[in-house]
Amino acid sequence: MARDYYDVLGVQRNASADEIQQAFRKLARKHHPDINKDPQAEERFKELNEAYSVLSDPKTRKRYDRFGEDFRQIPEDWEERVGAGVGAGAGARGRSRGWPTGDGGGRVRFTDYGEGFDGSGLNFEDLFGGMYGRGGGGGRWGPVPGADQEAEIQLSVQDAYHGGHRSITLAGPSGQRTYDVNIPRGVVDGQRIRLAGEGGRGSDDGPPGDLYLRVRIKPDTRFRLEGRDIHVALPVTPWEAALGATVPVPTPGGTAKVTVPKGSSSGRRLRLRGEGMPNPRGANGNLYAEVRIMVPPELGDRERELFEELAAVSTFDPRKPG
Repeated sequence: MARDYYDVLGVQRNASADEIQQAFRKLARKHHPDINKDPQAEERFKELNEAYSVLSDPKTRKRYDRFGEDFRQIPEDWEERVGAGVGAGAGARGRSRGWPTGDGGGRVRFTDYGEGFDGSGLNFEDLFGGMYGRGGGGGRWGPVPGADQEAEIQLSVQDAYHGGHRSITLAGPSGQRTYDVNIPRGVVDGQRIRLAGEGGRGSDDGPPGDLYLRVRIKPDTRFRLEGRDIHVALPVTPWEAALGATVPVPTPGGTAKVTVPKGSSSGRRLRLRGEGMPNPRGANGNLYAEVRIMVPPELGDRERELFEELAAVSTFDPRKPG
């Protein structure tokens, strides 16, 4: 059984949306595989993303609260369907109020449906297969749409940055299948891409469900992502750091230029506004270049003379307080 998503994020079941977001951000920073080198960090990070994607969506969270780990089998409009289906089947009972509630074992029960109605023996097949596919006395309640399905795809930082069409091959119960997927430009880790009609098959002429591809961004040796912000290391020479310089910096979209202010030390962060991951619905992320002062591995005679001369005349002491 999958871990409870509330336990994954360390929040109470009545946690607010803000509390869920804050818990996710705190844990995501701690377990990001680019920061945490523990072998289990990547799996933990994926688990956090999955929990947050479910609990941050009010409608999905409601289904999860009702049905637990079986929530993905339940259509998004289950409330309307149950109200209509039981209303038609209630007949002489005259009332069709209440919603199904999970009992933790994959079963459901109905509450407040009128005197004499007991739905405690219904399972999901009874509810969404039988109730809507077969009516009492041989009648039909209407077509049943197929269930939505989900799979993961891995993208490089560059692929996520640029977007575009890609062929994705996924393995399923009936073998491998290839999909032509339009990757949105600037897609981020944990985001879902919807392929309409590519999910589970419906019954009684019901339409198929949708297939959701959850994006996972592969770790990159150059770029570290935090949301839409990109972090890169910026190697500079001692004289560039001391005197200031304009130097190239890599980005997923190509090489940009950044100005290193004079007197920069290692660890200083330089921001390139809007040079992070694209955002089709708002402001782009930023790119942060972290200064790292590099010295020549080998010195020529003249270089050595100049460094020795600098050492003799300079009064700078980096170890002196203040």
